[in-house]
Amino acid sequence: MTYKWWTQASVDALLAEDAPYGDLTTESLALTGRKARLTMAMRADATLCGVELARDLFRTAGAEADVLAATGARAPAGETILMAQGTAGPIFRAWKVAQTLVEYLSGIATLTADIVATARAVSPDIAVVTTRKTLPGAKAQMIAAIRAGGAFPHRLGLSETLLLFPEHQAFLTDSAVGIAALRRAAPEKKVVVEVKTLDEVDAVLPAHPDVLQCEKMTPSDIAEVARRVAARAPETKVAAAGGVNLANAATYAAAGAHVLVTSAPYWARPADVKVVISPA
Repeated sequence: MTYKWWTQASVDALLAEDAPYGDLTTESLALTGRKARLTMAMRADATLCGVELARDLFRTAGAEADVLAATGARAPAGETILMAQGTAGPIFRAWKVAQTLVEYLSGIATLTADIVATARAVSPDIAVVTTRKTLPGAKAQMIAAIRAGGAFPHRLGLSETLLLFPEHQAFLTDSAVGIAALRRAAPEKKVVVEVKTLDEVDAVLPAHPDVLQCEKMTPSDIAEVARRVAARAPETKVAAAGGVNLANAATYAAAGAHVLVTSAPYWARPADVKVVISPA
């Protein structure tokens, strides 16, 4: 685990959301005080995320729990990643919340790791970064998942990065004016400029932006951008963005992109976690 991204208050809120008035089924069956154990195991190979949060959910509910495979690890099918024990009440209370979080976050981490591995098999130094298109309200957990998979966020939000969109440029006389204004206002920041055509690339390059974010360009276009950048502004980085995914990451890397900007991990299929609960 690279860092702890949750708080005790968020753990309490997750448990309260699922069982605000107790567990009707477990309590009605008079199972709350019975001894129980639980195991979580992967049904398929996956890069893990959220196992430590799952542990804290069980502990907060009142059970004992241990992480057997940490966030960031690649767990093979069948590997047990967490064990919990105690009374059935806490085990059942935390069960689905913990399982679902691990499944969603590990799904994101797995696809991220696969994209990173695919791109770096072609271009070992390429950066893979993710957009700010996280589900509103779920940024912390989704960013933790892409970090577990080996990527970094491209933008966390509007407050910490400079990205000059065509929508901004519509209010300016030309892109060079915007780039100069951004460098005056925030000289310690890199300036990223989004371009959609080769003509836009030619118009922007004389201002030597730090990064050209090439939106929805084909790999052949990216190769041409890389050639023009190498000849005219070799310090500028080329970022391929818009539609970058596992199927085409290697092609964009081979075309000469320095950076792959992707939202694909956020829509990843959840990992499949097998949970077994039994009397202890």
